[in-house]
Amino acid sequence: MLGKQSIQFGKKPYIISSASIVGSKEAEGPMGELFDKVGYDDSFGAENWEEAESRLQKEALEIALSKAGLTRQDLQMVFAGDLLGQSIASSFGLAGYQLPHIGLYGACSTCGLSLTMGSAMVSAGFVEKAACITSSHFASAEKEFRFPLSYGNQRPKSATWTVTGSGAFLVSSQPGKQTRAVIEGVTVGKIVDYGVKDSMNMGACMAPAAADTVEQHLADFGREPEDYDRIITGDLGLVGQQLLFDLLARKNIDITRQHMDCGIEIYDSEKQHTDAGGSGCGCSAVVLSAYILKKIEEGIWKRVLFLPTGALLSKTSYNEGQSIPGIAHGVVLEHYHG
Repeated sequence: MLGKQSIQFGKKPYIISSASIVGSKEAEGPMGELFDKVGYDDSFGAENWEEAESRLQKEALEIALSKAGLTRQDLQMVFAGDLLGQSIASSFGLAGYQLPHIGLYGACSTCGLSLTMGSAMVSAGFVEKAACITSSHFASAEKEFRFPLSYGNQRPKSATWTVTGSGAFLVSSQPGKQTRAVIEGVTVGKIVDYGVKDSMNMGACMAPAAADTVEQHLADFGREPEDYDRIITGDLGLVGQQLLFDLLARKNIDITRQHMDCGIEIYDSEKQHTDAGGSGCGCSAVVLSAYILKKIEEGIWKRVLFLPTGALLSKTSYNEGQSIPGIAHGVVLEHYHG
């Protein structure tokens, strides 16, 4: 342990492969050419949206394994999660692999949570290779948390658009033929609740947790924002980004020069009418695989703090009038020097 909430790995794990698969809207965005696969009808050949999301995870893992020249038999454990009730996208999508499966739920922070758990198990020597996978789907998330698409409800400007996509990452105790990054350590987030109850303003719900984890991470590692090429949140969007800056300014922490948000970058909000930006488990996952790891692998960025954020609500808690707590998990990614 390092400080109050962080772990600095003595034996650093490696991300040896990754894959991203997205829907049609994501393919039309600024990063469209970087994703490994696109499903242009968003159904991915499935009969319903939940089955479509399951196929996202299955295909993402297949692509990641193929890139690394590995098979499912080379994996010892899978860490996976999604936004749906009882994580059915993960369980139905990955059941056929017949691998030890650890289901995770961190809402939209699940990509960071899966990498945290997977890298800890690999660093400790319990497994040699693990897969970390997560997904989201616009239509399945709308049905789960808001309104059926046929309802045609209006969206406020603070709303974010759930990304249709899945990211899969292979974490190994040894470098691979194409090592994408080294995982130096992690900061496990706390549940932070500022009493926000607006499910159409995810940025406001999650920004306090992001600020809390950033502050604690810098204290635990004894670092300044300038020690990172980028500090990257998962899906705060335009509203949440400004709140993050304001909350950190109260602590005399300025990350405005280093900050990037996956939800802001994945869409062109004006042309694609995505309001405050993107969100969902798949948002940070596909941007990490397609864009962030590319920059790290090429050595353009030497060290990045990857910080997916999650809003811990359910239909039940929301309908009972409960507030929406947030959480954010930090993963330190570094360039591999060989």
